[in-house]
Amino acid sequence: MDQSALTRKLSAFVRLSDTDRATVARFFLRRRSFSVGHELTHEGQVNASAFVLAEGWACSYKMTPEGDRQIVDFQVPGDFLGLRSILFRTSDHSIEAVTRIKATEVLASDLFDAFAEAPRLATAVLWAASRDEAMVVEHLVNLGRRTAEERTAHLLLELGTRLKLVGLADNAGFDCPLTQYHLADALGLSAVHVNRVLRHLREEKLMTFQKGRVSFDDFAGLTDVAGFDTSYLDQDGPLLR
Repeated sequence: MDQSALTRKLSAFVRLSDTDRATVARFFLRRRSFSVGHELTHEGQVNASAFVLAEGWACSYKMTPEGDRQIVDFQVPGDFLGLRSILFRTSDHSIEAVTRIKATEVLASDLFDAFAEAPRLATAVLWAASRDEAMVVEHLVNLGRRTAEERTAHLLLELGTRLKLVGLADNAGFDCPLTQYHLADALGLSAVHVNRVLRHLREEKLMTFQKGRVSFDDFAGLTDVAGFDTSYLDQDGPLLR
């Protein structure tokens, strides 16, 4: 479990001890597989479980009364799914598998026992939750203040940076299973508009998104277009040693 995506992610904040790593390993005892489109948690669910995503992609979202979906975030390996769901009385959002995934169920008792045994690990999980909140803030700025081109570039750069932390991307790009409909629901755009934006970014030789692969053709140029600053992701190395 030393090389699990979760361990790699938490190690960006805390230099994990052997006890911490052994405690993290216990988060992987109830691993399950879920098919594409499976709903792991639904909004309003009582006594929902949380999960740690080991393989594949998921998304968290809310539905409007009119049936429109707003994707709040995408989850990649190493992320918690529905962490708030085991702390709130009812889940405030839904979670769906974007691809076939492997995820481990985590109960509230698992977390509380882990925190009692390994307080530094509790700090690392708090960091992960705070980082998720920082990403939501950026997504709000995306929707409210950035142009369609800027928000698209920003989201894809963010996903690449998050995947790089767990060894699934580099500055050249990453494998991406998202459709233009997923991007549209996350960016507050229509799928047709997303298509136009991606075509423009490709024509400007900044990035290409084809055949399930995001390629950063001009990483520095795309970063400038998006105004992308990685500081809110806070993954430059452990602060607690």
